[in-house]
Amino acid sequence: MKNRSLIERTGFALAGWYAAFRRERSFRAHVLMVALAVAVLLVLRPEPLWWAIIAIICALVAAIELVNSAIEALADLLHPDVHPEIKAVKDMVAGAVLAVSVGAIVVAAALVVDHWSHIAGALSRVTGR
Repeated sequence: MKNRSLIERTGFALAGWYAAFRRERSFRAHVLMVALAVAVLLVLRPEPLWWAIIAIICALVAAIELVNSAIEALADLLHPDVHPEIKAVKDMVAGAVLAVSVGAIVVAAALVVDHWSHIAGALSRVTGR
């Protein structure tokens, strides 16, 4: 697989995204959250810095979920039976996903706080209050 063209390597990466989307419910959930984040950005129209922060955190969450899924698939293939060390490895990688996901929630909360007046105004127009 060494010395492949950029197009071929990109194809491999996209195939990995497709495999994760097809096989992993967690990856699909993260993709849905990315779509939600983009929708919120389109509605709030924050400064470009917020777009960059959200893009980075979304990429981190998706990337670590891909790593988690890959490690779990490999571990299950190599050792299908329950083993304490395999469980520990899988738990640690799941913990990494949780850590980055908590960071994403903190970023989302910061965006809401920074744009609260805009959000409150939009909600009052929708509810008529």
